[in-house]
Amino acid sequence: MAPKPAHSMNEIDLIIAPLIGRARVAMAAFKNADQARVDEVVTALAWSVYCPDNARALAETAVRDTGLGNVPDKITKNQRKTFGTLRDLMRVRTVGLLDDDPESGIARYAKPVGVVAAITPSTNPAATPVNKTMMSIKGRNAIVIAPPPGGWSATSATVDLMRQALTQVGAPVDLVQVLPQPISRELTQTLMKQADLIVATGSQNNVRGAYSSGTPAIGVGAGNVPVVVDESADLDDAAVKICASKIFDNATSCSSENSLVVLDAIYPDMIAALQRVGGYLANNTERERIQNCLWLNGKLNRDVICKDASAIAARAHLEDTAPEASFFMVEESEFSATSPFADEKLSLVLTLYRARDFDHAIDLVSNILEVQGKGHSCGIHTTTADHARRLAEEIDVVRVLVNQAHTFGNGGSFDNGLNFTLSMGCGTWGGNSISENLNYRHFINITHLAHTVAEDRPSEAALFERHWQKFGK
Repeated sequence: MAPKPAHSMNEIDLIIAPLIGRARVAMAAFKNADQARVDEVVTALAWSVYCPDNARALAETAVRDTGLGNVPDKITKNQRKTFGTLRDLMRVRTVGLLDDDPESGIARYAKPVGVVAAITPSTNPAATPVNKTMMSIKGRNAIVIAPPPGGWSATSATVDLMRQALTQVGAPVDLVQVLPQPISRELTQTLMKQADLIVATGSQNNVRGAYSSGTPAIGVGAGNVPVVVDESADLDDAAVKICASKIFDNATSCSSENSLVVLDAIYPDMIAALQRVGGYLANNTERERIQNCLWLNGKLNRDVICKDASAIAARAHLEDTAPEASFFMVEESEFSATSPFADEKLSLVLTLYRARDFDHAIDLVSNILEVQGKGHSCGIHTTTADHARRLAEEIDVVRVLVNQAHTFGNGGSFDNGLNFTLSMGCGTWGGNSISENLNYRHFINITHLAHTVAEDRPSEAALFERHWQKFGK
């Protein structure tokens, strides 16, 4: 017998229609805001979550209610992502005339996209909502956030803080709203159908639902990051970065390393370097125990994912020294697409592959991404520039990170040029409409004012001469 829907269709309409209506009224009141006013409002939104007391309270609520990640790292995420996004947004124009190019005769004007439906994940129930809200309001849009049921409390608390910030600066409070409880698939689907733009982060079911809603949508793909370590790498530096990235917020990030592809010549030394920073190398028996506790009936075990290392050690009945580990390493003697360890793990478990040479490393990275994560990203620790270039040329991903802690660099960093975001587009490889980090450009429409310029019409010969010479007229 099918479960009874949380709401009837009539109840859903009575919930969603007023939300959309209030959002449009708020947008109308905000439409004449100039750039300085928009930036003032965006800064207030950022501070509402960046404020240390608020960042901590939201982190505590998120961990308590979702059971995912840990409080110190969620505080860092709430603050770092918000701060970095604010930095990016304060450097760009999104109101009125963006630029005027006399040579092309084109002037570009920014305008809102409308009411944004933001689908957000349980892994980041505070950081992702504020991130999307800041970008949305930067474009003078309104936003309605649809969290997962388990993340509602933290997301609702985040929205309350943002609405208080809007009130403080005299902006329309309904520029930011959240779906009420109980959250249901039907409620979220109706919101998506009535909004003007959907931005979906989280499960691939959510992303597919967004794309099939009939509303313009931006979805992002699944992660499963493989990282290469070659013979020229600084192994201790690589190990420190891999560990810091892997253990951050108990591997809740889609950018967390899931597999290491280590070149044969330095494989034992790299294992030793990883052990020095807290990696625990599982033996064959322990490998099987980890597999049995991490997956149940072919699906990740919610009682294990995104939990502390000690929880995994206890559930998998590992050796006495295992609870002291920071993360766990599982070796694969060869690649198998059917092995669960080739997939995304959302846990403090790192799969190790041994590559014969760099060509084999390229093959392994490609094979891993075919299992999960195609289009998302990969990385390399190296001082051989050609190896990094080969990854960029040969692997179908949007981002290739060089000598970086992947979790901290993939969604924007203060020492790389990627936009700060919590939503990573994966291109058509990952079934997405964007092949870059979600950013302010996705939240504005652009009007092009076109003037005439000097005629730019080449001769027929200029365009066809080479074809004529080779194939005739």
